[in-house]
Amino acid sequence: MSQNKETDKQTVDTGKQDKHFHINIHFIFLGAILLIAGFSAYRLYQWNKGEQIEYDPNEQTTEFDVEAMDNIIPLAPDKLEGREDDGITTILCLGDDPFSLNQGENGLAEQIAAKAGAAVYNGSFTGTTAAAQFESYNDGYILDAFSFSYVAQSLASGNFDLMKTAATYSYDEAFPNTTAMLESLDMNSIDIICVMYDGSDYINRRPCDDPNAPYSIVTYTGALRAGIQVIQEAYPHIRIVVMSHTFCHRINEEGNFENGDRIDLGHGTLSHYLQKELDATSDCGVSFIDNFYGSINEDNYLDYMTDYIHFNDAGRELLADRFVQCIFPNLTETAEE
Repeated sequence: MSQNKETDKQTVDTGKQDKHFHINIHFIFLGAILLIAGFSAYRLYQWNKGEQIEYDPNEQTTEFDVEAMDNIIPLAPDKLEGREDDGITTILCLGDDPFSLNQGENGLAEQIAAKAGAAVYNGSFTGTTAAAQFESYNDGYILDAFSFSYVAQSLASGNFDLMKTAATYSYDEAFPNTTAMLESLDMNSIDIICVMYDGSDYINRRPCDDPNAPYSIVTYTGALRAGIQVIQEAYPHIRIVVMSHTFCHRINEEGNFENGDRIDLGHGTLSHYLQKELDATSDCGVSFIDNFYGSINEDNYLDYMTDYIHFNDAGRELLADRFVQCIFPNLTETAEE
């Protein structure tokens, strides 16, 4: 009898212990659930609250990261077969105001000569454009005779009669002098032709291109193609380098500056002209130096320009540096050592 009581007591004690153990497990589960719920609620609160960002809505910035669209193509070796190197790098510069204005020690052509150690001839004409105004030459608009395709045709053929006649009607005394220099120039001595026009084609509303007439001289890129082609056919030994326009403004009817890369005057913005110019040079297999993104742009033009389109001494030096860096990289590396 006493043994049974002892057994019953043990059973009761074990039951109490089991009951106590199960109660603890319930509390653990409940605590875990509450902990998870609390953590989730905290995370939800933080997410709804957000994060404070240091941002000034009134801040004005135009900075952006871009990569210059340079396309540097060396002259094919077979183009130089049979030609003796005279040991002098001779460059002919063609274009408008970037070369023609402010000639002298700080002129663009002169700085290229100094930085490249080259002989440089300046065959540029102020106020001209790459594209001609009219399909056929019109005596009422003599500047067409000094547009790129006409100058290139005169150089290729050796016939400067049209340019000489037109120059007699010009108020700029540099026109007849530059024409005479080009006529007397020995093109067989020229190693490189550097072509640069500023944004004048855009400002003067010259059509950028004509897909149905890629060599139309009244379009910006058509004139480039036509001029480059005749020079290549006449003088295959000459390496041609096209330097693009830079950023510029145009002056509207009220006399205010308008951003050339935001205003479409009927044929695209400046960056559209840039892309089409790159396409044209690629078609012709000549080098292209991008000054629009790689030199003087919307962010830095105040440091390098005197007005809406023309350059100061620092601007011309920057353009000369870009030319030398792209075409004579060995000279740049030597100067840095």
